Amino acid sequence: MSKKKFIKTKETYTKKKLTEIIFQAFNDDASRTFNYKQISKKLKIEDTSARQMVVKVLQELKTDEKIEEIYQGKYRLKVKAGYITGVVDLTTKGFAYIKTDELPEDVFVSQLNLRQAFHGDTVKVYLYAKKKNAQIEGEVVQVIERAKTSFVGTLDISKHFAFLVTDNRQMPNDIFIPFESLKGGKHGQKAIARIVEWPKKAKNPVGEVVTVLGDAGNNDTEMHAILAEFDLPYTFTPEVEKAAESISEIITQEEIEKRRDFRKITTFTIDPVDAKDFDDALSIRKLDSGNWEIGVHIADVTFYVKPKEKVEEEAYKRATSVYLVDRVVPMLPEKLSNKVCSLRPNEDKLCYSAVFEINEKVEVLNEWFGRTIINSDRRFTYEEAQEILDSENGDLAEELLIFNRLAKLLRAERFKKGAIGFERSEVRFKIDEAGKPLSVYTKEMHDSNKLIEEFMLLANRKVAEKIGKPLDKKTAKTFVYRIHDRPDQDKLMAFSNFIKRFGYKIKLTSASVISQSLNTLLEEVHGKKEQNVIEQLAVRSMAKAIYSTKNIGHYGLAFSHYSHFTSPIRRYPDMMVHRLLDMYLKGEKSVDADAYELMCKHSSNMEQRAAEAERASIKYKQVEFMSDKIGRIYKGVISGVKDWGIYVEILENNCEGLVPVRDMTDDFYIFDEDNYCLRGKYSKKQFALGDEIQVEVIKANLQKKQLTFKIFDDSYMK
Repeated sequence: MSKKKFIKTKETYTKKKLTEIIFQAFNDDASRTFNYKQISKKLKIEDTSARQMVVKVLQELKTDEKIEEIYQGKYRLKVKAGYITGVVDLTTKGFAYIKTDELPEDVFVSQLNLRQAFHGDTVKVYLYAKKKNAQIEGEVVQVIERAKTSFVGTLDISKHFAFLVTDNRQMPNDIFIPFESLKGGKHGQKAIARIVEWPKKAKNPVGEVVTVLGDAGNNDTEMHAILAEFDLPYTFTPEVEKAAESISEIITQEEIEKRRDFRKITTFTIDPVDAKDFDDALSIRKLDSGNWEIGVHIADVTFYVKPKEKVEEEAYKRATSVYLVDRVVPMLPEKLSNKVCSLRPNEDKLCYSAVFEINEKVEVLNEWFGRTIINSDRRFTYEEAQEILDSENGDLAEELLIFNRLAKLLRAERFKKGAIGFERSEVRFKIDEAGKPLSVYTKEMHDSNKLIEEFMLLANRKVAEKIGKPLDKKTAKTFVYRIHDRPDQDKLMAFSNFIKRFGYKIKLTSASVISQSLNTLLEEVHGKKEQNVIEQLAVRSMAKAIYSTKNIGHYGLAFSHYSHFTSPIRRYPDMMVHRLLDMYLKGEKSVDADAYELMCKHSSNMEQRAAEAERASIKYKQVEFMSDKIGRIYKGVISGVKDWGIYVEILENNCEGLVPVRDMTDDFYIFDEDNYCLRGKYSKKQFALGDEIQVEVIKANLQKKQLTFKIFDDSYMK
């Protein structure tokens, strides 16, 4: 677990925050020199240990060549050239901030000075002379690397010209398409276009249509457009499909004899009702000792998918399956994901397994990892398994009840050690054959879900410990971990201040106290109108879980070692884990850490991209669901506050829309960022995060995936 030092001053700063503040002090007065006493006085730092931290920060800033030591103990800002390199963060208003490691703050660039740079581009920026206490400003002088060259949009074709009107809100310029480059696209159709040039004096880039997706509004077209927007594939190439079809599904007797045979032991799967890729199964039997042998059996994908082959290369490129509202875009072709590898009932299947001997106190007495063969007795849906748990009657009821009892003990033990119970409800839709949403509902976690979750967590943890906890540190080997850093102290402080207005509080004295305090809070807000808002902000205060070879533990789960072993059909890192575990169990040498770290970063990035596409598909279906409800009045909760308006989430169906500040004409409203609210200049009327209000639906824009509301007259609830 990473150990960030928390220091006590007149303010409470993380070391990272203190570094930023000290660097900013030098930057504000570039010609002046400071020693540690002067900096401490400037920041009102009086505590001895905190002053020692200031000394360390000054040394680190010197090592990083951000400040220079003029003579012993005296430092000043190291003068840089008038250029920096950074990444464009484009706002919806057209101007941008350049994020860079070379300065303590972002650089402001006006829309005029962006010089054809897009959101996410890596650029070279010339810095203007900085005025004291003013925002650093500059202008883009070179686009070093484009983040994107292809964009999704709607074709706007007239008699004399054609444009692709982009869907991406962070792409402010439409793309001019010469008629000969339309590729058969028609007015109003969705398409993907690639930028081929952008003449210096031209307002718009010039592009060519790469793919015509189809008619706007068609469900398949819109889902494909969302995938294309995030540079995610929606089909496999014929070469990859052919390679998958050539993989034999015959299990030879020779292969069976190499494996531990679980075919006569009670085994089952529990999955969503619409699942086709069953990549995990559980087995159970009672041992003579009275303890339980629990098998966590995972599809042996790497037996079928070999390195350097077409299917493997495509799996790495995708890194994850993508789950949109109405479909799954699998990481592996259907023959593998739904047939050969899927642990379907009453079929012999090859697995990579983690097998544990567990007593009634859920202590793991023995463990074994290796290749197996199973034959699942039963495929349960979560609903079927839950019905059996509730009634204590039905197929494999005894086994399910034992698993449930053990899972609850494992869960209690995990929370006792500091795990955080984030269990946000997921928005789901009932849709017809054409993809039209008929209703919206939230998916809740039940005991059948938690049962599977706990044993997958156990397997993932034990696999990570097997490799990550060598008896001799000299024998430590490169491995793929799922890591989750401690929360940012400043974000937690802001969150703590916000929830006080609802009468809640959290304690921030230590990592374990924070997790216990957050769990108490999540229990207290459950079922309250402010639940969703508070849970969202709590999640935002946390770090993001990522893949890495550098283990720092998983804060949210309270595990010192954690990996992903249990879903190789839909996650490439799990395939990496299977291969590494197999190599190390055979005594092979450690792999190159740098190469695997790059693979981890790629997998983390693709996971994030897939999550964004999933959210976009949910947003689209929410807008589509509300499109015939214009003029209706709903109760909602303010879920976001920005200077351009307030976001309101409808309590009845979790659909979110914007009340633009320009439409709030009864007063001049001022954005109070610190208190998450808009406040009327004259009336002092306040619209704050978490407030309950009534709104009228006035517009549903499918192209922009936006709902627009207005506040229903006299409905504001104090």
